[in-house]
Amino acid sequence: MRKQKTTARLLLGFTRLNTVRPITLRRRFSPTLHWKSGEARRWRSWAEAGAGKRPYVNGQPTDRVDPIRLRRGIGYVIQEGGLFPHYTVAENIGLVPGLEGWARDRIGARVAEMMRLVGLEPGEYAGRKPRELSGGQRQRVGVARALAVDPEILLMDEPFGALDPVTRAELQNEFADLARRLGKTILFVTHDLREAMRVGSRIVMLAAGKIVADARREEFLRVEHPEVRAFAASFAMPGEARA
Repeated sequence: MRKQKTTARLLLGFTRLNTVRPITLRRRFSPTLHWKSGEARRWRSWAEAGAGKRPYVNGQPTDRVDPIRLRRGIGYVIQEGGLFPHYTVAENIGLVPGLEGWARDRIGARVAEMMRLVGLEPGEYAGRKPRELSGGQRQRVGVARALAVDPEILLMDEPFGALDPVTRAELQNEFADLARRLGKTILFVTHDLREAMRVGSRIVMLAAGKIVADARREEFLRVEHPEVRAFAASFAMPGEARA
């Protein structure tokens, strides 16, 4: 994925950008967006922007791609999973495959495969409603649903932000392992620098509507920018040496 210079709102609800340097997100790469304030609600509208804004996905300008195909080619995971409360777990995961016209048997097999992938036994959980699940289980279902049609790109908007610290750390570790095994391009949005360092292979930091840092995880804390230095200082626990 890449983006040409533009005057537009980039990815999130930021202030207008006049000069944004191009960013290329290669396949099998997991960048993490980290910023002081904002949210990812405008990512999809940016990805669907018309002529003059010129975002590209898989080498194609998105204004030349069917918007429905574009949306269905990106898996979305949001806080609390964003599950339909009146659907069972199996129905939530099988939603997009159903929209794609998959046969019932194929949907059932894929639902079971995705549930096992995220650590949920189909025989125990497939028939449950979201209210019958824990927060961590709902997030697992959200990940399974996002992966159901095997999209090349995943957008994860603070997916673990509403969980307790223990469950959050557990899912972060599971997700990092899953990301390595799947080999997909994953855009993971977070306010938490520790989370960014744990799950991302590349970190892009935005502040005041601008990209202030773009570095691989192992290099990020050495970036000489005031915003990065401030976050690096807060990253250190009491008694630890600061980067």
